[in-house]
Amino acid sequence: MLLCTIRYKLFPVFTGIVEATAPVIKNTETAIVIGRPSLYTDLILGGSIAVSGVCLSVTAFDDNSIAFDVVRETRERSKIGMLQEGDMVNLERSVLADQRLDGHLVQGHVEGVGRVREVGELGNREVGNKEQVLLTVEVPEELSKFFVQKGSIALDGVSLTIASRTPDAISVALVPLTLANTTLGSLQEGDAINIETDVVGRYLYAFAHEAIAR
Repeated sequence: MLLCTIRYKLFPVFTGIVEATAPVIKNTETAIVIGRPSLYTDLILGGSIAVSGVCLSVTAFDDNSIAFDVVRETRERSKIGMLQEGDMVNLERSVLADQRLDGHLVQGHVEGVGRVREVGELGNREVGNKEQVLLTVEVPEELSKFFVQKGSIALDGVSLTIASRTPDAISVALVPLTLANTTLGSLQEGDAINIETDVVGRYLYAFAHEAIAR
């Protein structure tokens, strides 16, 4: 428990379970302002929130909005710089030490931007014949080594499981609950999407290559 508490205070983590969506109110070269969800009653200055998968620190807030500073690296590495007024973003506050980890460990460190290649509908008896979506995303070549079939991935901050993969793309299944409660339900072909690969897989890959190099 002590380790979890220290981790939370020094290095915020998330689960990839989106709590709310909100519109972009303003986006400049150095900051972004979004709408404040009604359930966010515990905001503090410096608090960490994942904005479509990007970990940002609260710099100001009022009854209707939340503001964050955004550095150049964040804009170049993610789609934050592409967002326009009115665009919707996924939101998740950082994990408390006593919370369930219902998704997977997400750092909020977006590694690259993918593009939606296809949004296909699939019938699924397990969800009452409601339609689920098979989302296929073109991915940056440098990230492909971290994708594992049935492994975890965060897309726009949403914890998902990779259903299939090719050298330049991955596919994930989106159930009706995800479609209704996140921005993934409005994605169209060509849309940009933030990607964070599984942190455990990244470390294992790095350690393995370091061991081989020795």
